[in-house]
Amino acid sequence: MDFTRYRRPSAFLLLTLAVVLGAAAVAGLVSGDEGALILLLRFREHVVLVGWLTLAALTGAALLGLTKSSLRLLLVTLLLIIGAPTLLLGGLASAMFGGSDREVKTESAPGRGDRRLLVVARSSSLDPVWCVYVQQGNPPLERRWSAGCFNGDSEDNALSETAWTAPDRIRMTTKGGTVHEVTIAPGGRPDRVISVG
Repeated sequence: MDFTRYRRPSAFLLLTLAVVLGAAAVAGLVSGDEGALILLLRFREHVVLVGWLTLAALTGAALLGLTKSSLRLLLVTLLLIIGAPTLLLGGLASAMFGGSDREVKTESAPGRGDRRLLVVARSSSLDPVWCVYVQQGNPPLERRWSAGCFNGDSEDNALSETAWTAPDRIRMTTKGGTVHEVTIAPGGRPDRVISVG
C-alpha cells in the first residue's frame, strides 16, 4: 500500500487543526470574563495544553507536507526550539501563579434548566476566596457572569450560603450574617456584582 499519497491531505488536516486550536486559544485569552462563552473560558483555562497540541499538529504538518528534507528539518527545528521552551515556561508560570479553582456548589434556578449558579473556591491567594457566578444557556452557547466574590480574610466575610430565592434572584449570606441579594436580568446578567472583604 502506498502511503505517500496520504501525506499532503494529512499535512493539510494537521495544519487546519493547528490553525483552529491556535485561534480558539487566542479567542479564549482575549475574551472578557463577563458574559463570555464557557467554551472560550475552558480554552483559556487549558491554554498550555492547547499550545502543546498546536505545536504537535504544526510539527506533524511540516514533517508530512514538506518534500525538501533541508526545509523540513529547518522548519521543525525552529518550531521545536521556539515552541517547546515557550510552552514549558508558560506551564511553569501557570503552575506557580495560576492556582486552582474548585467547584463548591452548583444549583439550577427553580423552573429554569438553562440557568445555574456556581460557587467556586479559589486557592490562588493567601486568604480563602469564594466567587459566585451565574451561567445561562446551553452548550456551546452557554455564558457566565460574576454575581459576587467573598474574601475570607475575616471570618465574618466568608461565604456561608448561596441559594436561589426566585428564578431571577440569588441570595448570598456571609458567616457574619450579612445578606446580599442579586437580581438576574432575562439575558443572564446580574444587576450588580457583590464584593466583600
